[in-house]
Amino acid sequence: MTTITIPDDSPFGLSNLPYGVFSTPGTAPRVGVRAGDSVVDLAAALGDEVFARPSLNAFLAQGRARWDEVRARVADLVTGEIPDHAVHPAAAVTMHLPIEVADYVDFYASEQHASNLGRILRPDSEPLLPNWKHLPVGYHGRAGTVVASGTDIVRPCGQRKAPDESAPTFGPTRRLDIEAELGFIVGTGSALGDPVRTADFAEHVFGAVLVNDWSARDIQGWEYQPLGPHLGKSFATSTSAWVVPLQALQAARIPGPEQDPAVLPYLRETEQWGLDIALEVSWNGQVVSRPPYRDMYWSPAQMLAHLTANGAACRTGDLYASGTISGPQREQRGAFIEVTWGGQQPLEVAGQQRTFLEDGDEVAITASAPAVDGGRIGFGEVTGRIVPPRDTGV
Repeated sequence: MTTITIPDDSPFGLSNLPYGVFSTPGTAPRVGVRAGDSVVDLAAALGDEVFARPSLNAFLAQGRARWDEVRARVADLVTGEIPDHAVHPAAAVTMHLPIEVADYVDFYASEQHASNLGRILRPDSEPLLPNWKHLPVGYHGRAGTVVASGTDIVRPCGQRKAPDESAPTFGPTRRLDIEAELGFIVGTGSALGDPVRTADFAEHVFGAVLVNDWSARDIQGWEYQPLGPHLGKSFATSTSAWVVPLQALQAARIPGPEQDPAVLPYLRETEQWGLDIALEVSWNGQVVSRPPYRDMYWSPAQMLAHLTANGAACRTGDLYASGTISGPQREQRGAFIEVTWGGQQPLEVAGQQRTFLEDGDEVAITASAPAVDGGRIGFGEVTGRIVPPRDTGV
């Protein structure tokens, strides 16, 4: 039998206990829980085949009461003795995408980010478009291009037209960017035609992950009018390996910002779901930004309510993301298009003046939040390395 020792300052303590999908050499992916520097194999420890599957979906579909029950059982396990074969060093396992993604929607919930992009892209107009403070703006993405942290990102190709060009050309993006975001995973779905109320957010959403919504700004800029992001976004979206349950975020809950004008009734909240989560973005090992999620204008409960307001169903494994997280200071901006102000204000990275991503660059996003025991819990990281485009035959 094994006893797990968790250091007091571990971001994966008893207040956290995030879920992920892992494998060991010669074995199939299955569900585990992170405790300190160990991963607990839940199929082996609990004897439940729902955890022997290569995604969390089957477990998530069982609903809130089951999530609470398993979390309590895991806490008891971790504080006691666990069979040796059910515990693995975290450094010795391979992590996988934690869910089978059903649908993917990305929002635009940071007022700072939306205002900055408005000033960069529409300098002679109001930064925010007229609808922005009335509804959580978003777009529907490509579930099939959501990838696990650590997956290489192939530089995408597409049409792009620079301001000094008379016609568009096709080729690799010249303005490859990141977007540091928080993603929310739906556990329990809803019926087609039935909107989800903000008050029912915690009955449907299981937990949160880190998201990097890689963005080809030149492709996006040429294609997005009038229908919005498409190929400039759909080539890859990375998520962190560990899913932090909502129960672990209770100490991080805070009131959101005052919303003026007042939102319509379906977006009003009876519970506050602002979250005090601190992110950190590293570019080739250098910290270049610390975006604060606490400043987000729209809450995840409001995003889900808007996502289903027309009767659209949500399903187990749906992922929806917050959009870029940005604060009021340059060092709090969660996208390089903001940090470098559209490429006009280069950033020094490892002694070089940089604007957008080059082949070989690596980006890592981490995050932490207050824990109920007074410490902090961690989300792990979401990482990706840029590799050259593949031969397109053009």
